[in-house]
Amino acid sequence: MKDETAGHQAARVQSHLDQVLAPFGDGPVAQAMRYAVSGGKRIRARLVIEGARLHGVADSRALWPAAAIEAMHAYSLVHDDLPCMDDDDMRRGQPTVHVKWDQATAVLAGDALQSLAFELASHPDGAQTDAARADLALSLARAAGGQGMVLGQALDIAAETASQPLTLEEITHLQAGKTGALIEWAACAGPRMAQADRAPLASYAQALGLAFQIQDDVIDAVGDAATAGKAVGKDATAGKATFVSLLGLDAARARAETLVEQACEALSVYGDQAETLRALARFVISRNS
Repeated sequence: MKDETAGHQAARVQSHLDQVLAPFGDGPVAQAMRYAVSGGKRIRARLVIEGARLHGVADSRALWPAAAIEAMHAYSLVHDDLPCMDDDDMRRGQPTVHVKWDQATAVLAGDALQSLAFELASHPDGAQTDAARADLALSLARAAGGQGMVLGQALDIAAETASQPLTLEEITHLQAGKTGALIEWAACAGPRMAQADRAPLASYAQALGLAFQIQDDVIDAVGDAATAGKAVGKDATAGKATFVSLLGLDAARARAETLVEQACEALSVYGDQAETLRALARFVISRNS
């Protein structure tokens, strides 16, 4: 993906979120919400926009579910950073929400961002039909909830005190929820809006989501905090099983490359029109933050 294209899309999503949050006022929760949705690479939003373009959905409409997935992702990070979860002080090179404000504000800001995500996904200026908007909201609830992202996080927390390290199969299942579920929703939002076949983009996203998490494990193992914008080396310190600890660094990287190839192959039905999504998949395993 060309940097100017990615930057332009990220700026449009940020502007949209700024407009949506403008009426929320200047109280601590509203300030924390704006803080939480600022910055980031907007990979999930870009998946929404590009998937929508492949199905003839205008960017102006795709911006609504694109903003929705960024709000949902931001909520997950705010709560994930809390002392009762992963206990992180830095996120995207800045203090985490509970550090900059307090834990109560972080919880409430996360709650409000989750609610906002559903509001944006079901907004009438997004998908054109009632059925498509309902489908977006229902599928987002499932991806984010107790059978998706929340389940993955719960399994991750349980693994920290388990008597035996997780197996490769168990880690793959865990990450399919914790990381993969929202990535798959983002990639499939476009065909959902067009009420089209989701299978190619679902296959793409499943491979991409796993490659994304493997690269996260690589960054945690060999990255530096200044570049990553957050603490690194936490998995090894905690003795957690990861793709790197189970496969080794080189094999983990090779596995991620294979998954990206699979993701790109899944897009063959779209031909050259999906080249931006192919480039995005390659970017995912080249990033260092």
